[in-house]
Amino acid sequence: MTKSSNNKTLVPALITVAGVGLAAGAAYLARQRKGEVKEFVVSRVLEAPAGRSSYTDLGQGLERGGIALAGRAARAADTPANREVLSHIIGIECWGQNRLRMALGQRLHESDSYHAYRPAQDVTLGELRNLLSQTRSGTVDLARQLHANPPEDGATVNHNGLGPLTAKAWLRYLTQHADLESRRLRGEKDTARPQDEVMPEAAPS
Repeated sequence: MTKSSNNKTLVPALITVAGVGLAAGAAYLARQRKGEVKEFVVSRVLEAPAGRSSYTDLGQGLERGGIALAGRAARAADTPANREVLSHIIGIECWGQNRLRMALGQRLHESDSYHAYRPAQDVTLGELRNLLSQTRSGTVDLARQLHANPPEDGATVNHNGLGPLTAKAWLRYLTQHADLESRRLRGEKDTARPQDEVMPEAAPS
């Protein structure tokens, strides 16, 4: 690929990321494009920003994000769409925690699907709110463990859609993913309007 054609490909790729959000945009491009574009987007959206942060910084970002998540969940109406969004966020984050444990040296199955980590369909909204807070606390704890026992430089754990990610990039991915998806939650006054579906590209198969 020449430099000129490469630039023509990267511009719409970056517009896609800007339009749909960092985590979901990167996941979308990973599914739709391959090679240099995918590597470029993952590098710029996840790896480079995460690499400039410490595990303490990333953990604090997760904590701040968890407060915002809890607030949005508390204001969410009890609707099937809202319960679906919360189940999706929890499933992705629990799945991501499994990958972060691999970065800490635990031998786990690397190619599993996130669907196995989703709460059961009959879980109530109140239970999902509690699970959301508990799940985010678990991710913050993993960030602290990574600070105490950091992986070797350059060590990666595979993401089903995005490819190899460092532990820091995983933490950034989980922060951005939950923040983006939680913005789809709707309160009682908003339920009269159609609710956007959870973006499937943000969910690994």
